[in-house]
Amino acid sequence: MRSCIRAFVLWLAALSAAYSASPTIAVIGLQHSHVWGHLPRMISGNPARLVGISEANTSLIAEAQKLGAPASVFYTDDARMLDTVKPDIVWAFTPNNDHLRIVKLCAPRGIHVMFEKPLASTLADARAIRVLAQRHGIVVLTNYQMAWWPSNYAAKAKAGSGALGQVWRLRGIVGHGGPGSEGPRNSVFFQWLTDPVQNGAGALMDFGCYNALWSLWYLGKPESVYAHVNHLRPAIFPKVEDNSTMILGYKNGVGLFEGSWDLPRSFQELEVFGLEGSATLTRDRLEIRKGRGAAIEEPLQPLAPGNAEPIAHMIAAAHGKKPLNPMVALDINVDVVEIIEALKKSIATKAAVKLPLR
Repeated sequence: MRSCIRAFVLWLAALSAAYSASPTIAVIGLQHSHVWGHLPRMISGNPARLVGISEANTSLIAEAQKLGAPASVFYTDDARMLDTVKPDIVWAFTPNNDHLRIVKLCAPRGIHVMFEKPLASTLADARAIRVLAQRHGIVVLTNYQMAWWPSNYAAKAKAGSGALGQVWRLRGIVGHGGPGSEGPRNSVFFQWLTDPVQNGAGALMDFGCYNALWSLWYLGKPESVYAHVNHLRPAIFPKVEDNSTMILGYKNGVGLFEGSWDLPRSFQELEVFGLEGSATLTRDRLEIRKGRGAAIEEPLQPLAPGNAEPIAHMIAAAHGKKPLNPMVALDINVDVVEIIEALKKSIATKAAVKLPLR
C-alpha cells in the first residue's frame, strides 16, 4: 500500500514539474477582436500555459471570463503582470500604435512578443521594434491568418518549382463588409480600428498589410508604389478610407491589390501569374491553370503541427529550435509597414512613391 501511495506521489510531483516547466504565455489587452478566436486555446493550456491577462476594461474582462478565463489571471497593470507571472511569451491584442510600448516593456525582461498584423502603425515604430528585439535577443512574431494555410505554401511551392514559368504578376483581394461595432467585443475594436492614428490608416492598413506581405513574399520589395482610396461610407467611417487599391511596381513585374470594408462578402484570395500558368488560392483551395487549360484543384497536405498555428510556432522559435516562418518574421514585416507608409504618401501626393523610404 505504501509503495502505491509513494508511486502516486512521485507521479503527481512529475506531473506538477512538467506542468510548471511548460511554456507560459500572457495576454496584454483584449481590444483586438482576433483575441476571441485565440483565447479559448490559451485558456486550455495547450500548447502554452496562460498565466496572465492584463486589461482594464471591465466589459472585456467579463467577456474573457465567459470563455473560462479564471479571475486569478487578470491584472490591470501591464508591467506588474509581467513582473509577477514572468511569462515566456506575450501575445498583445492592442491598437497598432501601442505595439512599440509593449516591446519596450517586454524586450528588457527577455519576453518574446506576438502581435496581430501589422507589426506597427508607423515605419518609425516598426524599425524601433526591430532594434529593441535585436538588442535584447527576443523573437517578435506578427500573426497573419494566411500564414497557417496549407494552400498558401502549396501555391508558393508551385511558383518556386517553375511550374508557372517566371512569376511576374500578383492580383489579390482581401476584405469584407467592414468591422462591426455592436457589443463589447466589437465596440472597442471598432473605435481604434477606424482611427487613423491608432490603426495607422483605415482599410488600407487593415487589409493592405496582407497584400503587401504577399507581394514581398513572392516578388520582394517593390521599386515604387501607388494607391487610390475611396471614402464610400463616411457616416460609418468618418475618419478613414474604407476602400483601397494598391499598385506595387517591380522592374519585371507588378502587384495589383484591393483591400476593402465595402465588399458584399468576405474575400481573402490571391492569384499568382507566371508566363506559363497561374495559381489561385483561398483559405481552403488551390487551383492551377497551365496555359489556356482548365483549372485543376491541387490536393493540400496538412502542415506540421509546429507550422499550423502561431503559439506552437512561436514556442519553437523562442526555444531556438527553428527560425520563424518568413511570413511572420520581423524583417519582412518591417518592410510591410514601409510599403503601407509609402502608400499613404502616395495618397497624399496623388503620385507614385519610390522605395526604399529614407
